[in-house]
Amino acid sequence: MALTATRPGISAPIEVVAATPPSEPRPPRRRGYFVQSLAFTRTRIGLGLVGVVAAVAIFGTFLARHNTVQFVGLDFSTPSRHLWAGTDYLGRDVMSRFLNGGHFILIMSLLGTILGVGSGTIVGLAAGYAGSRLDAIFMRLIDLLMCFPGLVLALLLITVIGGHPWVIVCVVGITFMPHVARVVRTATIQTRESDFVKYAEATGVPLRRILVHEILPSVAAPLTVEFGLKCTQAIALIAGLDFLGLGVGPPAADWGLMIQENQSGLVDNPMSIMLPVIAIVVLCIGANLITDGIGHAIAGADRKVDG
Repeated sequence: MALTATRPGISAPIEVVAATPPSEPRPPRRRGYFVQSLAFTRTRIGLGLVGVVAAVAIFGTFLARHNTVQFVGLDFSTPSRHLWAGTDYLGRDVMSRFLNGGHFILIMSLLGTILGVGSGTIVGLAAGYAGSRLDAIFMRLIDLLMCFPGLVLALLLITVIGGHPWVIVCVVGITFMPHVARVVRTATIQTRESDFVKYAEATGVPLRRILVHEILPSVAAPLTVEFGLKCTQAIALIAGLDFLGLGVGPPAADWGLMIQENQSGLVDNPMSIMLPVIAIVVLCIGANLITDGIGHAIAGADRKVDG
């Protein structure tokens, strides 16, 4: 801003320039991707599907009419007025076991996804920002982990250590970490050359604040999509481990274990298998729809900014 002033004895005006503090060249932060995604029908449908399955898993215990290990009839009895879904291979109430069987798969999937995405984010940020030797070391270790298929790695670790819940969570996290780390690393490399990051470095901002407050919000968009995708994959992976008998063991009520236990009675009482199968499929479809809606919201916001 320029001001004009006159000095006594001098007729020519003197131009005085007022100093203005430098402004940080930071791009506008884009927030509210999930709220924006609610405008899409697929997101609302996905929320409804996930909400129904989650409600069954959370409140189903209070609706069950029998104990999960109580024998209430002959094996593979067909549905009746008192047993809405019939009995399983041991004569236990299928509906009661189904209503009590969703806790494990939901909790383990969520914890495993949080561990995998969290550890992958830390490794990706460190490797992408540091570059050079540290980046090469991290990437070679990640390449080594990615050489093992996720299911094979899970089978190996669970067979050696055991099918404890914490082992399953760690297996899911280790399986998901390499891919998430690569996604975050690529986004970090693109962001670290931005003007607002260079400004923060030039003004002496600590490294931790640069990573957390400057770079992490910029990679939040692909990270959000990755979290939704990995959550869906975790559900399928844990259900598969339960089906193979490497997850929760009998006589616990679990959807994956119910499929494995009652596969011989598919003809006699298909409800003993169809109920958990439908719940897992609906949960995966709902999570995919939510992730797809968030991805469309992010793509729409990027087009608006670019335009």
